[in-house]
Amino acid sequence: MGEIFSPGKLMLTSEYFAMDGALVLAVPTRLGQEFSFEEIPDGKFLIIWEAFHQEKPWLRVVIDYRSWQIIETNISSSAEFIVRTLKNVQALSSIKFKHNFTYHLKTNLQFPADYGLGSSSTLMNNLAAWAEIDPFHLNKISLGGSGYDIAVAKEKSAVLYQSVPEIRYEKVNFDPSFKDELIFIHLNQKQDSREGISLYRSKNKSQKLVDEFSDLTRNILLCNELENFSRLMLIHEQKISDFLEIPTVKDRFFENCPVFVKSLGAWGGDFVMSSKFGGFKDYFWGKGFTAIFDYSDLVY
Repeated sequence: MGEIFSPGKLMLTSEYFAMDGALVLAVPTRLGQEFSFEEIPDGKFLIIWEAFHQEKPWLRVVIDYRSWQIIETNISSSAEFIVRTLKNVQALSSIKFKHNFTYHLKTNLQFPADYGLGSSSTLMNNLAAWAEIDPFHLNKISLGGSGYDIAVAKEKSAVLYQSVPEIRYEKVNFDPSFKDELIFIHLNQKQDSREGISLYRSKNKSQKLVDEFSDLTRNILLCNELENFSRLMLIHEQKISDFLEIPTVKDRFFENCPVFVKSLGAWGGDFVMSSKFGGFKDYFWGKGFTAIFDYSDLVY
């Protein structure tokens, strides 16, 4: 039996604007998704798919991949997504689902599914690595999206990423000297990213604005002191708030917070980034947000 692992991701800059080519800074998380596989030459043409969330059984699907019929499952809608994705794997791969094997495939998502750390992107990257295919292509035809999360999963590294006019990225060493002062807070309000994308798409934007986010990303990457990092994060947050015409997460939940609070990914849910201050845990707990992580506890 073989095993593959892909880390999750946190998008630190250029949320939404990534789709129009703004430069993204994203980092990998310690938690990700495991994928194990066993290929048995028994002439049965079967896929046995078992998915676990934090080691607890979640989904089981048995598939006849000659006809792509679902023989057995406990969650029909999720099983249909798995079938569509594995059909894409078959179409792209020269080695998988070409023989009369039984494929026993098992996944384990190490983080809660509502954390927004990349349950889909880690799956796409694991499958692509197993099938020896391009993860960006598999992700594009299976899910869509800018693809920055695939780059993080593939490289297991912080990346600078651009999707327009074509996918370009580079591994970077993002290891700020002040990282021990940074924290992440989970809002426990999972956001439908499609709604945020629809709002963003409905608004006119200029190349100048896209370039401003790329410049912010470059400057954030080069920051060597918390004060300047905090200032740039506040500017970034306000620019997106002004463009989308919706309040910042700080205005919504943390108006009297003495430090910056920066949304990560789709606004309104998942994680935010902030920095430590006297009594910070009591402050966020008092607001009802108890899932607080030090930078080094969450980032790979």
